[in-house]
Amino acid sequence: MMVDTGIEVLTASASLTRRLSVTATEPCSQHAIACEAEVFAMTEALTPQDTLPALPASSLIGIVAKLEMIVGADRDIGDPTDFPWPHITSVLHDLKAIAGDLTSYRPDRASTRANAARHLQHAFRLVRALADENARLNASAL
Repeated sequence: MMVDTGIEVLTASASLTRRLSVTATEPCSQHAIACEAEVFAMTEALTPQDTLPALPASSLIGIVAKLEMIVGADRDIGDPTDFPWPHITSVLHDLKAIAGDLTSYRPDRASTRANAARHLQHAFRLVRALADENARLNASAL
């Protein structure tokens, strides 16, 4: 079974394809389902970041929020000591001093569990569909 995430952030390159040889009844299918659930979760988590450039800020707090997301994303991806990150962080601190800080947001456990369950369901359906397709192709090859 071939699975191509198509998400450059999750793979070394957009053309890199993960190969998963599983059927839905094999024990390692749980691993495949977990991997696909992770892809669904990361795709959902990166969606706001991808739409950020198209959204105009209408206040200083909006600008602070956009910079928070940019600086926060860099903590996970690159070296925050390289240009321009210290400069962006400095601008963010200056804006917070003028406009105020954002209130921190942390989802409750129920919504986090619901999101995880939703991603697992999507992943299970995907892995099952791919396994069924693989079985059909193998049956037609005989």
